[in-house]
Amino acid sequence: MCAGITPSAELGPIVERWLRAYARGDKETVVNLLSNDPALSYVGSADNEIWRGAALKRTLPHYMDEIPRFDWSSTEFRGFSCGDIGWVEWHGDTFARDTGKSVKFRSVFVLALEKGVWRIVLVMNSNPVANMQALGYEAEGFEDLVDAALSAPATLAQTGIATIMFTDIADSTTIAQTIGDARWTAAVNAHVDQVSNVITDHGGTLIKTLGDGTMASFPSSRAGLLAASGLQQAMNAATSEPKLQIRIGLHTGDLVERDGDMFGTVVNKAARIAALAAPGSILLSDATRIMVGGASEFSFGPSTSVALKGLEGDHTLYQLDWQA
Repeated sequence: MCAGITPSAELGPIVERWLRAYARGDKETVVNLLSNDPALSYVGSADNEIWRGAALKRTLPHYMDEIPRFDWSSTEFRGFSCGDIGWVEWHGDTFARDTGKSVKFRSVFVLALEKGVWRIVLVMNSNPVANMQALGYEAEGFEDLVDAALSAPATLAQTGIATIMFTDIADSTTIAQTIGDARWTAAVNAHVDQVSNVITDHGGTLIKTLGDGTMASFPSSRAGLLAASGLQQAMNAATSEPKLQIRIGLHTGDLVERDGDMFGTVVNKAARIAALAAPGSILLSDATRIMVGGASEFSFGPSTSVALKGLEGDHTLYQLDWQA
């Protein structure tokens, strides 16, 4: 047994050397840095990318022939050790040199000290996709908020193109049960006031609130995205408890058409997008993304295609990097 977990400046460079060899197709270095223990495992991001033991050492070189050479944006490797076992966490954007495409990756490497040499015994990769999106789960509470929003008088909606934004506090039920009704009510009221102020500051209109969720409209996609970023930045900077996280979704469309049908579609889609957002994130439709074009003040992640409840076909979504 070890005396305790300690940071390790030694392990990060080993994993970085392995990744660089992997990226440039240096099979010999990749295999040599792998453990000889039967517990050796590699878990990739695809369903069939699980290899173990001697089979891994045979399979991985062939696999490296099939994947494009790549680079990555982050060189931060956080290493820790406990006796003869260590691990390294790495995350960043990888860029395929041949295709120019990029994808976010998170990797954990477990290393074992074998005859005085650290070797990799486990590689686990993942793409950071929200559980709500991957599993088709939608956050509770949005059904009621959508119903309330659709019942809003038409006079609250502007004619023409506008951006609709939904917000919702993540894990609200758990937080409410933990702190009690009185503190929860006070926290929600303060939060809604904060959301309302940010919306107004960016030229938007708060249309509906229901519990801890809100719906707002903006005259432009830019205004909506700036408000969404401002909200997430304010939530992140807060120091009081409970420290809340919100999910935000935006969609841009024609708010009012014959019999209000388009109003309902735009609202519904914005709410469905928000329901798929991870806590602390901002998701938006391709329509909202297109409207701001290549504006340098915004940074977006790669697009993803998803099904949205109650809407036909697949829908392209983007994540706004509000921390950029």
